[in-house]
Amino acid sequence: MDQERARPLEGVRVVSIALNVPGPLAVARLRSEGARVVKVEPPTGDPLAAICRAWYDELHEDVSIEQLDLKTTEGSRAMRALLADADVFVSSQRPASLARLGLDDSSVEHLWWLNVVGELAHPETPGHDLTYQARAGLLGESMPISLFADVLGAERAFAGVLLLLRQPRGARATVGLYDSLAPLAAPLVHGLTAPGGHLGGGFAAYRIYRAREGAVAVAALEPRFRQRLYASLELALDTDLSDIVSTRTAAEWEQWARERDLPIAAVRTAMERQTRT
Repeated sequence: MDQERARPLEGVRVVSIALNVPGPLAVARLRSEGARVVKVEPPTGDPLAAICRAWYDELHEDVSIEQLDLKTTEGSRAMRALLADADVFVSSQRPASLARLGLDDSSVEHLWWLNVVGELAHPETPGHDLTYQARAGLLGESMPISLFADVLGAERAFAGVLLLLRQPRGARATVGLYDSLAPLAAPLVHGLTAPGGHLGGGFAAYRIYRAREGAVAVAALEPRFRQRLYASLELALDTDLSDIVSTRTAAEWEQWARERDLPIAAVRTAMERQTRT
């Protein structure tokens, strides 16, 4: 951690009951900016810890963990003591669940409060990242390679807390995970990345091509890159590159492009990327 960097949230006290991915990811961002964080988990812990311990540990570095049963009088009393000493409350529960835990507007009226729900228009409807991506039209027939709704929702939650801190105490905001996908879905909705769209395979200089070994992403979108690419290959503009790309490996093409200042990268799996870094 860079001790010399100014951290704007120094002195801000956060209490979170947000579980799984979006809340902890947003809270980790708050902590990285200097906030002091206490996270309250149920006696069974956060489900993320059971299914992905390494990421859970990363997100909870320097976060104080309290395990409380908020359905009991003792747990509720301990929770209220934590909230009494806090500035910001972060949750990721449906409104009915919060009410059952005794966490309504009146109980946290002195705090800045941000809640993460599945969808703003239907906050009681259950769902997860997979169903939100499915509804947004972002899935094919295979599982997604990342938790796009959760990650984008976490970014909105982080930004939402920053905006709340500029308002009077007691201000509240809600972030919807499905709603957070709208900017991600927009290129597809408008046809830009749809199959055959300009950035969906319809432009020869912006595609994924199979190499002799592996694959490469070619992104010569700007005219200067596009012209340099085809001139270097001695091909007519906008020629399909499938045949010529197949003559070298992905690593060779990446090196070739680096020498010519061209935007071409070998396609790597997440594990390959981790190994390289």
